[in-house]
Amino acid sequence: MDLSAVVLNDHAPAAFTAAVREVEAAGLRTAWTYDHLSWRDMREGPWFNAVPLLAAAGTATTTVRLGTLVASPNFRHPVTFASEVMTLDHVCGGRFELGVGAGTSAHDAAVLGAPPLTPGQRQRRFEEWATLLTRLLAQRVTDASGEHYTAHDARTVPGPAQPGGVPLTVAAAGPRGMAFAARTASAWVTYGDPSATGPGAVTAGYVEAAERFERTRRAVAPERELRRLALVGRDETGVLERYGEFTERLAAAGFDEVVVHWPRPDGRGVPAASLPEVLRAHGLGG
Repeated sequence: MDLSAVVLNDHAPAAFTAAVREVEAAGLRTAWTYDHLSWRDMREGPWFNAVPLLAAAGTATTTVRLGTLVASPNFRHPVTFASEVMTLDHVCGGRFELGVGAGTSAHDAAVLGAPPLTPGQRQRRFEEWATLLTRLLAQRVTDASGEHYTAHDARTVPGPAQPGGVPLTVAAAGPRGMAFAARTASAWVTYGDPSATGPGAVTAGYVEAAERFERTRRAVAPERELRRLALVGRDETGVLERYGEFTERLAAAGFDEVVVHWPRPDGRGVPAASLPEVLRAHGLGG
């Protein structure tokens, strides 16, 4: 399996870029970052926007892929965001990965004054948003009118730098979300079971999610093959302490990529002392 890392947005631009360079030097596939206006217990501290951070990293690296994990409709409009994604793909020379999801009901959902949505409403909005976003990235001129979004003579020129377009990774946990990912995405990403505690239960949560996704894929899009990503929480020290066993279980379940949080000064993420073992488990230096 590939190994990738999340570099959190509380890094100032210079520190963020330095961390992404470390990710590249270690041979990881992708340096991901979250796309929020603020996040969880870090809301009161520094938090920088994902798009300019990734642009800075794109000019300072040459091989590592860069991406959002994940962007959502909570504060992104598909027309303006498509322009930003296209530009990011050119800045990094065709290395951009677009991770998207429906968004939660946390602060990002209310910061622009939008009314609260049920999970079902968020999913329907997301499907319209992601469908229009991918159309905008695939064609030069787009017109669309939907329940949530309108595009009138929207131009995305010259389009992404990657000949096949920007790969789309969809975060999904429920049946409808998984079906949408299976039909439309290049990859699917999961947190596993967020309520699980202990390394055994956490690992089982990823395996069970992968089994549900595979059943869904076979039912709705049996002709399509997707990459499968497992995003490990920044506090999951238990699975990191048994990392070899963890990755063996995930590989057997069909996962193609593990995403961990890059070592942090606050200790939340891969402990620096554990990083060599994590790298060796993926055949990387360390």
